[in-house]
Amino acid sequence: MLEVRALAKHFGGIKAVDNCSFTAEAGKITALIGPNGAGKTTAFNCISRTMAPTAGEILLDGERIDHLKPHQVTRRGLSRTFQITRNLEDLTVLENLVVQSKVHGWRALFEPAITKEELKKAEEILAFLNITRLAYEETRNLSYGQKKLMDFGALLMSDPKIILLDEPAGGVNPSLLAEIVEHIRALNGQGLTVLIVEHNMELVMSLSDKVVVMAHGEIIAEGPPAMVQTDPKVLEAYLGGTNVEPAHA
Repeated sequence: MLEVRALAKHFGGIKAVDNCSFTAEAGKITALIGPNGAGKTTAFNCISRTMAPTAGEILLDGERIDHLKPHQVTRRGLSRTFQITRNLEDLTVLENLVVQSKVHGWRALFEPAITKEELKKAEEILAFLNITRLAYEETRNLSYGQKKLMDFGALLMSDPKIILLDEPAGGVNPSLLAEIVEHIRALNGQGLTVLIVEHNMELVMSLSDKVVVMAHGEIIAEGPPAMVQTDPKVLEAYLGGTNVEPAHA
């Protein structure tokens, strides 16, 4: 579904991402992990084209998207969330979902602000996330966790083939996190491909089909969770030192 080839993003002499290559298989959940400053979010920004890469290729379903604008990437079927929730506080939850729906060009200028199709779809997504009660609540009144759920719902409005989730567990209480995990599993069960950046290792290891590990802007390991969590290079990247022994079952 997604292939990243020799991706690089440099800020002057700083190589935030350097020669980074990995894949996310269709219908699977792939986790991108690494210590703080590893380059994970920068890689996400380049993949979603909210940031232009310095070099490399990004392919979605075999077609390059690294030259496209962010809204064009979304049209191709890739949507993402951000570490910090992004929303329009003066709009209701339902309206925040609708503004994320696909844009149909100049013809949309002659349509109602919210079409029947968009309303129906937004209501279905809110029902799926169990937040129908919040549909007409102004976003400014939501808790942080509720905003996270709204962001999650908003990215589904564009009919994505793959979703990129940037730290969905960050700042979320355990009860709400359990709900989010179930939603991810349910969507993946319907065939949606998921790429996730997350620091919660328990979540990563229980949820992912494959784990990709970054350190200092480079990929240092890739494979099933059980293999990655015992890789000496991964343990060294997280724990430091040169005498780190791999964990034993």
